[in-house]
Amino acid sequence: MADEVRGKHETAKQRWDRNFADLLQELRVAQTGIQILFAFLLTLPFSNRFPEVTQFQKDVYVVALLAAAGATAMIIAPVAFHRALFRQGRKPELVRYAHAMATGGLFFLLVSMVSAVLLVTDFILDRTIAFVFTGITAVFFLTFWAAVPFFRRNWIDDEDEEEDEKVSRTKVTPGETADRVS
Repeated sequence: MADEVRGKHETAKQRWDRNFADLLQELRVAQTGIQILFAFLLTLPFSNRFPEVTQFQKDVYVVALLAAAGATAMIIAPVAFHRALFRQGRKPELVRYAHAMATGGLFFLLVSMVSAVLLVTDFILDRTIAFVFTGITAVFFLTFWAAVPFFRRNWIDDEDEEEDEKVSRTKVTPGETADRVS
């Protein structure tokens, strides 16, 4: 709701610029996690105990590795797209594309993280227990990455409404943001 209040005081170009800046900030967070996971997966076959893994574990490893590569590509794609469209006045297209790529990248990151959990837990625990822990991990990720945002997307708490009203009553001068009221 605060974005909607802020949106009343900004042009369409300013809104697209803000949306793109917000999206890039989110991608920076995701990119760090992907880079760490991808680096771990890239080095894993060179460890001393990797020859001990079963064929199932190798298959899970390949899924985790390829999903991490897909996540990396999709999370970094908006930067490449921005470079290609730089100064062409196509920010709305860029924001829509970047949103789709970020969503796809998070999906691949989910697959990679869950696969990596299965790989490690299957290596050190009984397979049944590994599947249980991996299932719990998948449900945990899906809860916080998909279910909670989906079900909360149209909910507004009374405290949020009060804060939004407070922000809308505060005059915002050029160079300031409505976020300064807190």
